[in-house]
Amino acid sequence: MASPARDDLRALPRVDTITNLPILILFPHSRCNCRCVMCDIWRSKDRDELTSDEVSTWVHEWRALGVRRVVLSGGEALLHSRLWELCDHLRAADIGITILSTGLLLERHAAELVRRCDDVVVSLDGPPAIHDIIRNIPRAFARLAEGVSAVKTLSRDVKITGRCTVQRANFRHLRATVSAARGMGLDRISFLAADVSSEAFNRPGGWDSGRASEVALQSSDLALLAAEIDALESECADAFHEGFIAESPQKLRARLVTYYGALLHEHEFAPVDCNAPWVSSVIESDGTVRPCFFQPPLGNIRSARNLGEILNSPAAIAWRAGLDVSRNEICRRCVCSLSLESAEAL
Repeated sequence: MASPARDDLRALPRVDTITNLPILILFPHSRCNCRCVMCDIWRSKDRDELTSDEVSTWVHEWRALGVRRVVLSGGEALLHSRLWELCDHLRAADIGITILSTGLLLERHAAELVRRCDDVVVSLDGPPAIHDIIRNIPRAFARLAEGVSAVKTLSRDVKITGRCTVQRANFRHLRATVSAARGMGLDRISFLAADVSSEAFNRPGGWDSGRASEVALQSSDLALLAAEIDALESECADAFHEGFIAESPQKLRARLVTYYGALLHEHEFAPVDCNAPWVSSVIESDGTVRPCFFQPPLGNIRSARNLGEILNSPAAIAWRAGLDVSRNEICRRCVCSLSLESAEAL
């Protein structure tokens, strides 16, 4: 995956009609093998899948549309019934593959994965005990570590990044999380806030304030989080300098302290710079097409001729033309905005 925008580079322009879509995010199916406190995907009873055969019929149009990389999200992609056939269709079209995973099945599928994927993003929610509590799965940390080791033993070329969702259960443990990521052999670690305000992650209608408050930080937590980031900056300066921690200390303060403070109406959200609806799209396991994880659907690929027809429909073009990411309420509250600079990095 591309790295976040740097200060010395400009993001790709927001151009309509879309003829170059570098990133496509697929939810191969709707299940997950964790029971995380900040996500309700695991509660879904659906068994929807984007089939390997469907992908084989779509992939050439995706490549013509400029897709360079497919990100397999969800749900747990490694639970898909014919995942490696699906990946083979993508690789045959010279499309790179990133897998987002809980890590619980990495060891089992390590050999197949390293043949097809060069980029893996795993969920790491803290040191062992904290991670297991948040994941609500016995030995979740140990199984993740075993999976990372299995992949790295087979190939040092596969990049494995940890992604930590910072929330009430782990915000005091950022330094311990970095240490755990180092010890596990990850190549990088990234931090983001927990999404508690959208309908994503199988939350139709969103959470009520009581449920959200179980995950989001409270006002009394903010000074403690700020102190933890200060200590992280001081004690892990080498990790920032090397890029092992993906964000700068300043970005962590904006992404975490400012974000949670804004949720509490103590101040405004940090400015958003995002071009996701112009450079990427999401296809969910039932065929629903969205401009990003959080914005409303644009159509369904199973009832359209192709993806381009959906993205470049008059309604979709009008929606993008009217989207001001600095003012749109969903964008302002987004926890993972994208500012892609160059498709060459994919």
